[in-house]
Amino acid sequence: MDSDKKGSRSLRDIELEVLAEGREWTRRGLEQRLQEEADRQGGVFPPQRRKGASSAKGADAPAHRRRHR
Repeated sequence: MDSDKKGSRSLRDIELEVLAEGREWTRRGLEQRLQEEADRQGGVFPPQRRKGASSAKGADAPAHRRRHR
């Protein structure tokens, strides 16, 4: 019975599954290359935010509010 379900999948369903797998494979490869480069440079990936760093809410807040009204 399970083989009947697998046999009845549409080509579109299979295509979507393969595309999702390809995106995940690409994402993992990129993540690995970025991590290797960060390790080579002695940094941390993803970068950690400094405690004293200001956020984008400061000077950009009035413009942000205007855009979303």
